[in-house]
Amino acid sequence: MTVRILLADDQESVRIGFRLILDSQPDMEVIGEASDGLQAVELAAKLRPDVVLADIRMPRLDGLEVTRRLAGPDAGDPMRVVVVTTFGLDEYVHTALRNGACGFLLKRSGPALLVEAVRAAMAGDTLISPSLTVSLLRHHRDAGRPRTTQPRDALTARETEIARLVAKGMTNAEIGTELFISAGTAKTHVANVQRKLNVRNRVGIAAWIWANGLEE
Repeated sequence: MTVRILLADDQESVRIGFRLILDSQPDMEVIGEASDGLQAVELAAKLRPDVVLADIRMPRLDGLEVTRRLAGPDAGDPMRVVVVTTFGLDEYVHTALRNGACGFLLKRSGPALLVEAVRAAMAGDTLISPSLTVSLLRHHRDAGRPRTTQPRDALTARETEIARLVAKGMTNAEIGTELFISAGTAKTHVANVQRKLNVRNRVGIAAWIWANGLEE
């Protein structure tokens, strides 16, 4: 199955770069581009893409409002929206996720993570730039240790080690380098950790580490 993608960004150079990355994947196709938020909503209704990649700061409607209209609780037929931005401000991340986003990426995250975010969205997962995981974990700290439904011994020693590295904001490639394993193996470990902890994303893993006092 080919994943059909709509790009929404007011910078043409960004759209061109994203199109080159995504169209190079054998199972992905960019089917439309929008240069502002209102056009993104209109094109999404017309084209019915599988995934919408939306920038935060756009004319007419910003990416957060686009996300709310396409994926929020009031959306009649919710779509998968991944927010991609230069700005990693905490309020943007929380608002985007609250509005229904199934991913939040910084533009500097690189091609591999962009592709991974689209795949995660299609799989029903939420991917957040690893560098933002630490910031969101700090939010949990400020609010006090979050409750967790999984005990400290829910993971093996190796999986706990993986979870600690996730909580530090490391990517799969960085985890692989740290542990002398491939990025693919690291990705498999992270997926297993998410499944065992019953969390949707890397932030959930980080929150579990903090809740159990396992951070280094």
